[in-house]
Order: sequence, then C-alpha cells, then structure tokens
Amino acid sequence: MQDWIVTFMETHGYTGVFLMILLENVFPPIPSELILTFGGFMTTKARLTIPLVILFATAGSVAGAALLYAIGRIFSIERLEQGVARWGHLLRLKPGDLSKASRRFEKHGYRAIFFCRMIPLIRSLISIPAGMARMNFLFFLIYTAAGTLIWNTLLVVLGAAFGKSWDKVLEWMDLYAHITYVGIGVALAVLVFYWIKKRHRN
Repeated sequence: MQDWIVTFMETHGYTGVFLMILLENVFPPIPSELILTFGGFMTTKARLTIPLVILFATAGSVAGAALLYAIGRIFSIERLEQGVARWGHLLRLKPGDLSKASRRFEKHGYRAIFFCRMIPLIRSLISIPAGMARMNFLFFLIYTAAGTLIWNTLLVVLGAAFGKSWDKVLEWMDLYAHITYVGIGVALAVLVFYWIKKRHRN
C-alpha cells in the first residue's frame, strides 16, 4: 500500500495529496502520517510548496470529515433509540440514555472534535457521532479544520525537514499511535468496569 500511495502522490501532486487524505479520512487504515510526511518531502524535490501541501491536505481532511458527518446524520439518534427500545434491555439501556449522551456531546463535543483530529484512527471516527448528535455543521467544520491544520502542519513540516529521511518520522508516529491505542484501551476498560459496577449496584 505504501508504494502505491507514494506513486499516486508523485504522479498527481496537490490533487494526489487531497484525494489520498480524503480517502484516509473515510478509510482510516490508510495512514495519514505516510501521506503528510511524504507530501512534505515532495516539497524538497518537486514544484510543490509547504503551504499548498498543507492547504490541500486540510481541504481533503475536512471533505472526508464532512462525508462521515453526513453518514452520522443518516444514523440518527431517533433511529438508534428505536433499536434500543427493542433490544436495549439486553444492555440495560433505555432510549432516553442516548438522548442524554447526544446532548452532552453537543454541549462539550467541539473540544473533542478539535483534539481528536490529532489522534490516529479516532480523528476520522469522531465525525460520525458529531453527525448523529446533529452538531452545528458550521462549528463542526471550523473545529475540524483547526485541529486538522495543526496535525497536517506538524507532519508536512517534519517531512520537509527530514528530506530523504522522511520515513524516519513514521517510526515516531507509530510509537505515538501505539501509545494512544494503549491509552484508549485502558480508558475503555476502566469505563466498562465502572459501568458494570454501577449496574450491579442498581
């Protein structure tokens, strides 16, 4: 996959950066770290500039996030509540639980959108609950663009700075991703533990 991504970006330049980042947002297994750092490297040997690589990468990210937001709108809270009303008793969930969670996300979710745009895998998936919660679309785009801009700028600049050794940055990003995944796993385990404990008390 890496060779194909690199070849595609070399062939199509800015358009390749935009399309690959858009695809990465919709299909998270494609690594944004690879796309962005190689995009930075391309500015050292092709007629590409760092600001425009960042611009096209950010535009692709926002476009992909908007698509996932739209998918979230399709799977609305109302539809999920219908399923919970039928099957939620198996998990001891009530339809109202989803509405409460949605309101909380809508109230505090903008910060989550901003920070999650800098976390591997989660950076894409966070757009779906934003759509489900019917978060204000304009604010969603603003916070998405802001968080994405920081992430893209960091990796593109690192790719340009390392030049032919751009792939060294990927080693750091892999370490960052693994630490992040472990942290998420621990957090989920703690939440599940307290959820089970609370249900057991009730």
